[in-house]
Amino acid sequence: MVKTPDKIAVIGLGQFGAAVAKNLAARGAEVLAIDQDIEIVESIKDEVAYAVALDATDIKALASQNVADMDAVLVAIGENIEGLLLTVVQLIELKVKRIIARAMNQQQKLILEKLGVKDIISPEDMIGSMIAEMLLNPNMKAYLPMPDSYEIVEIQAPRKTLKKTLKDINLSGRYQLELITIKRKYEEYIDGRKKSIEHLIIRPNEETTIEHSDVIVVLGKSDDVDKFVDTNM
Repeated sequence: MVKTPDKIAVIGLGQFGAAVAKNLAARGAEVLAIDQDIEIVESIKDEVAYAVALDATDIKALASQNVADMDAVLVAIGENIEGLLLTVVQLIELKVKRIIARAMNQQQKLILEKLGVKDIISPEDMIGSMIAEMLLNPNMKAYLPMPDSYEIVEIQAPRKTLKKTLKDINLSGRYQLELITIKRKYEEYIDGRKKSIEHLIIRPNEETTIEHSDVIVVLGKSDDVDKFVDTNM
């Protein structure tokens, strides 16, 4: 059975909202992009399924776009706190299945929580945490905080892990880290030119040997990630 594309509305097409909308569309989602500014809507209309200029604080205007039928609605309105909160209230009134709201600061986050919004994101905080982690640990390529003090981390293979098997490294037993996957670069010829292309090793096993270009993707606690990197530098 062919999977039906996810139907997602993005309200607020600033730099953040527009980037999310375009990425969702590129990954196969059916995206409804909404903003008050007609010029912004015009600029994105060819990259998403639907793009509409309307006032998202107007419940009738929102209802006319069948937002209640969406799998999720992202409210990416930035500085306009009144517009953000009114839009969220209207979406709640329309019984939207899943509301994801962007909070610019702690005050906005608290108000959104009081309204009952469960999915609240703060891209600035996430980026700040990621940059701090990457500055403290040059081997770290990407970082995603998770509940219960866990994180998903992409780590450039430390020097002492090179040419060792996963069995020898013993991520789970020695470091309490769960391996998710390994990214590895391969030399390939494309259009007659030699290029370095990154692929995933989907099911690495105990005998998989770590190579120089490998990026190891793991789930674990921050202290355990630091221990793994520091021990194998």
